[in-house]
Amino acid sequence: MAKEHEISTNERIFLIESLKQGLRFDGRKLDQMRTPEITLSKTEYGYVEVKLGKTKLAVRVSCEISKPFTDRPFEGIFTINSEISLMASPFFESGKNSNEEVLISRLIEKAVRRSNALDLESLCIVAGEKVWHIRVDINFLNYDGGLIDASCIGVMTALQHFKKPDVSIKGTEIIIHNTDGRQPVPLSILHVPICVTYSFYNPGDKEENIKGLLNKEIAIMDATMKEEITRDGSLVITMNKNRELIQLSKNGGLPIDGTILLELAKSSFQVTEHLTEQIKKLLKDDEEERYKTMHMELLEVGASR
Repeated sequence: MAKEHEISTNERIFLIESLKQGLRFDGRKLDQMRTPEITLSKTEYGYVEVKLGKTKLAVRVSCEISKPFTDRPFEGIFTINSEISLMASPFFESGKNSNEEVLISRLIEKAVRRSNALDLESLCIVAGEKVWHIRVDINFLNYDGGLIDASCIGVMTALQHFKKPDVSIKGTEIIIHNTDGRQPVPLSILHVPICVTYSFYNPGDKEENIKGLLNKEIAIMDATMKEEITRDGSLVITMNKNRELIQLSKNGGLPIDGTILLELAKSSFQVTEHLTEQIKKLLKDDEEERYKTMHMELLEVGASR
């Protein structure tokens, strides 16, 4: 991080000793994720706010017509921009791209674009000339751990919630229709990847664990800020409800036993399945509410004539 986190030695020792006994500061189990609170905008498509414990972020999806890459003339463009400011935490520096911002953008981009979660070919308007450029902006409002997991939830919810203007081609002219005159078009989402982050702790001697003399690493899901500061390593597992393993990301730290990795993958699938259904229900309820609101407005207009 831009600035070093500070945690007292007593807090560090107490946290490790608690984890040894299967206890966490917030009362969760070691393999339990905080319940995400997802809020969809009532006034615009593609704006989502996510709360994961005290961590809070906002995701906005926007689009514009641009020229495709020369080596991919039939595909649209998808980019992610993340911003961690001092508002999220005093440990971050404003105006500088930290390692966390780069890592989050890279992981989410891999989960969405490289796994074909977003159908880029459906964004093509005129091959080699005009395509839709889908841009996702992530703004972190408060930080208490779990930035990657919360970002993935927010991005996938926002992409499914977003609708782009309908277009038509008349000769060489591209006509972008107003959303009031023609129903906007949702993005083509082929599957929903979900990121689950695990943190690892070595209650024994680090050197012995690295040499393989001990196998006492403790793994927890969805660490808070203090738990992230104290951890000796981390792992991000990205899956979808079809049991497809999309990516594994481990940047150094403690070595992980193969049997533990399989157990973590099973736990990740359960979380992925639950979150996918939660997002699906939320989007369905929002669509029904919008339809009822639009229907009532049409009735009011008809009655006033």
